[in-house]
Amino acid sequence: MHLAGKKSAMKFVLGGVIVVGLGFWAWMELRPSGLGEGFASGNGRIEATEIDVATKLAGRILTIDADEGDFVQPGQVLATMDVQVLEAQLKQAQAQVRQADNAVLTASAIVQQRQSEKQAAEATVNQRVAELTAAQKRYGRTDQLIKYNAVARQQLDDDLAVQQSNQAAVASAKAQVWSAEAAIIAAKSQVIEAQSSVEALKAGVDRLQADIVDSQLKTDRQARVQYRVAQPGEVLAAGGKVLNLVDLNDVYLTFFLPTAQAGRVALGSDVRLILDAAPQYVIPAQVSYVASVAQFTPKTVETSSEREKLMFRVKARIDRKLLEKHLNQVKTGLPGMAYLKLDTDAQWPAELQINVPQ
Repeated sequence: MHLAGKKSAMKFVLGGVIVVGLGFWAWMELRPSGLGEGFASGNGRIEATEIDVATKLAGRILTIDADEGDFVQPGQVLATMDVQVLEAQLKQAQAQVRQADNAVLTASAIVQQRQSEKQAAEATVNQRVAELTAAQKRYGRTDQLIKYNAVARQQLDDDLAVQQSNQAAVASAKAQVWSAEAAIIAAKSQVIEAQSSVEALKAGVDRLQADIVDSQLKTDRQARVQYRVAQPGEVLAAGGKVLNLVDLNDVYLTFFLPTAQAGRVALGSDVRLILDAAPQYVIPAQVSYVASVAQFTPKTVETSSEREKLMFRVKARIDRKLLEKHLNQVKTGLPGMAYLKLDTDAQWPAELQINVPQ
């Protein structure tokens, strides 16, 4: 009885080994391998673009409105920084703008004053010119009368002195006009300077307002929060990380191909992905990147077998519309296989026909 039990157990074990062996053989036979020269394959892992949500300026975190694992939408506020200092600076800058506006008004008034002074100086010139003209005529008449001894010689000298005095008065009045013109130019320069000051201060106001807006940390895409790097109340330097996001619209599988196959891969080529976690599905993708520099390069390359060690990194990006339908199932780090056609005329075998969950 004891020997019979041992024989029965051995038969059971052998039977189990045979079943396992047959199962392994069947898996080896049925897996998508040996697809021919028109196909290539490589193993890799699902990856996605990562984005760090970071502060633009140094400051204290007021609130964080997203937790690890949350799905976030474009424009959603993820965290808020304390902006009390920025708001105080904004009020100060706005007051300086109002002060600069008053300076523009004052400078403009000075320009008008200088223009009035110029007009008065021009009127004085006209008056002095009229007086000079009268003096010149008087001197001309006296000069004629002196020839007939009709007037005293002293009268001629007096008229000449008046004429020369009026000439000097005209020159002085014209100098006042030139001085008024220079004063106008200087006053206009002060206006331009005051206006420039207003523009600079307004730019400062705009910058502070932009900083206040940027203190609300938002996302610009659909994503999932992967890590919460900081906590409310912490003080961060400029560029300090608060959250780490995974872009759910940019998911791809990275794998490697040898030189002979990588050289035949074109961007946009169809790819089929089978993930270890869900082998029943065949996920469509397209080649979005092929490395231009080989990796895994040996120290010396002398034989064809050595050259086979040269591998090129390839990315197969999953269609965004498909990702949007299954955002909750998207996970990075999952291993899988990528199969792609090197020959555009080749047909996908039945086991690599697209099969995705509905």
